[in-house]
Amino acid sequence: MNIKEEFLIRSRHAFYFLMLLGVAIIGRLIYMQYFATFKGKHWNERIEGFQIRQDTIRAKRGDIYARDGNLLATSLPTYEVGIDPRVAKDDYFNSKVDSLGMKLSGLFRDKSAREYAGLLRAARQSNRKYLLLNRRRVSFQERQKMLTWPFFRATKKLSARGGGLRAYYERYHPYGQMALRTVGDLNPFTRMGQMGLEASFQSELAGKNAVGLIEVLAGGVKKPVEDGPDMKPEPGLDLYTTLDVNFQDMAETSLKKALDKYNADKGCVIVMEVQTGEIRAIANLTRNTGSGQVYIENFNHALAGRTDPGSTFKLATMMALLEEKAIWPEKLINTGGGSVRYHGVEIVDAKRGGAGTITAQQVFEKSSNVGIHLMMQSYFYSRPDLYCRYLRQFHLNQPTGIHMKGEAPPVMRNPDMKGWSKTSLTFMSYGYEMQLTPLQMLTFYNAVANNGYWVRPQLVKQVKLAGEVVQEMAPYVAPTPIAKPETIKKVRNMLEGVVDHGTAKNIKNPNYTIAGKTGTAQKIYNGQYQQGRYYTSFIGYFPANKPKYSMITMIDNPHGDNVDLLYAGSVAAPVFKEIADRIYAYDTDIHTPFRVQKGNSRLSPAPMLASAGYANDLHTIGTELNIDSEPAVEGWVRRKQDGNWQSIAVRKDRIPDVRGLSLRDALPLLENRGLRVQVEGRGKVMTQSIEPGTTVATNKQIALTLGL
Repeated sequence: MNIKEEFLIRSRHAFYFLMLLGVAIIGRLIYMQYFATFKGKHWNERIEGFQIRQDTIRAKRGDIYARDGNLLATSLPTYEVGIDPRVAKDDYFNSKVDSLGMKLSGLFRDKSAREYAGLLRAARQSNRKYLLLNRRRVSFQERQKMLTWPFFRATKKLSARGGGLRAYYERYHPYGQMALRTVGDLNPFTRMGQMGLEASFQSELAGKNAVGLIEVLAGGVKKPVEDGPDMKPEPGLDLYTTLDVNFQDMAETSLKKALDKYNADKGCVIVMEVQTGEIRAIANLTRNTGSGQVYIENFNHALAGRTDPGSTFKLATMMALLEEKAIWPEKLINTGGGSVRYHGVEIVDAKRGGAGTITAQQVFEKSSNVGIHLMMQSYFYSRPDLYCRYLRQFHLNQPTGIHMKGEAPPVMRNPDMKGWSKTSLTFMSYGYEMQLTPLQMLTFYNAVANNGYWVRPQLVKQVKLAGEVVQEMAPYVAPTPIAKPETIKKVRNMLEGVVDHGTAKNIKNPNYTIAGKTGTAQKIYNGQYQQGRYYTSFIGYFPANKPKYSMITMIDNPHGDNVDLLYAGSVAAPVFKEIADRIYAYDTDIHTPFRVQKGNSRLSPAPMLASAGYANDLHTIGTELNIDSEPAVEGWVRRKQDGNWQSIAVRKDRIPDVRGLSLRDALPLLENRGLRVQVEGRGKVMTQSIEPGTTVATNKQIALTLGL
């Protein structure tokens, strides 16, 4: 026998051996599955009710916080309630099914206890694997209660189980609709961010899901088969924004009130910190005709709402003219009767009859279109490229670059573009034939408030994981100013003049200074600018002498009987003032400090200081304000006519003497004794209807008269 024949024989033997081995393995599998038993049951019967498959374990999505730590968006679990009615033994099922039916009826309140029990019995008789008990998912608190119910208790006895609570994470906004377009929301199908910060920081917030084998137990409960690192999802990172919940509430409340008053189509407010570009509030409201809620956040006008800015753009024109020294604030401009024609276009001022001969600064303060046109005609009409270069220098031809998706790029004309005409520069000089967003215009004004240094708007301050900072977002400030220091100084004086004696003098505040500019742009309908249909805005900053906050308020298409009262000075500027006043009251850091009189290290008591109160509170006030008027006694005290302090007797069974106290102090003293308090007036308590020292009668009414 040669080598070839020997090799063939060995190959046949190996082939037969492998064939027999394969048949043996298959036979063993068939035997184990259908014939072998364990504890009296075949294996195919024992594994019935659960299966092993590959599944995705979703990571917990990161939270979004306001700058003070308040939650703006988080993920909360809700649970689907189901049961495998075959799992429990007959005696346990029959003894507990009615009890479970009663509890389910009390929880969901859609079926009677008998109906739920009948549903469970029918499912068991039909050998149903899984029964969804109700389409409504229960909360975490409800789940905790259910873990004490029959079939749901945590017990090792499979014969007493069957209930299943499948977890689903839902995005929850503790403040409801507040800043919804900015914070964002998730796509209900993909569970990915579909707008706002949720979409812009999708990869950071989403985390990393885990994929691996799980065992689906009775009732749909999932148990990992392996415990490797691949089966542990990585949670998403948390975003810490620059938003302030208090500022946001101020902005949304004031904006909605103005929209309601003027029956306007939409509006927005942005509040930004001057030096850092951190956005403290960004409100966007749009009329919603499809539901009972009149205004909702369904579009981010601040970020994507491009439109003609109107007269607020005159700031850029004045800066370009001042940079070229083509004008100076005191230069006289003859605006005539407030109307002039140029290449067939009539240019008119809002003020009927015109302003006559006024200074360049007054042209800006009074927002004269004719004055702006005449100044531009004397210099830039023959140099359109130079004017457009200044607009690029002012960062008005590019997006702000804010770290959020959806910012619309500005549309800015130049002589090389199709459609440029002999009047394009005229219209551009006072805010037409261009498209900019409120955020882009505010960022330009913010640069002026910041001594000419352009700052990128910022919405996210930090990215954290379990409290540890992963990424810090530093403010970006352009290295070179957008204009010369003397130009910035002059236009800041002009912006203050608008509020002091210009188109926004109605918002002047005696406690702090506001600088800004009104803007009223006619809206286009059917290709024509329409009288009485306006886009109104006011952009400015405060305090003007030391700017800390810049802000834009926009009201689009206000309605009213008097067209003259639909300009920005009457519509948008008051919204600015209302929000600025509230911010000023809230942020004490921008208040003017108390001045100590010469020769005195302590201030003497003033008549407006508290004449009664709780001693500890008065000690704190005296220390903080450096006032030499602290009481030497403890507890509730009152100042006598000679300036000394005396204790107020306070007994639980007697009516206290609350005269001289503030209402905040008087209310708990009276209500804690079971009295019903009726209040009239404002200020401190002047009189009380029940004499001090009278025995307390529960539920008796006491009337307080307040006065200043």
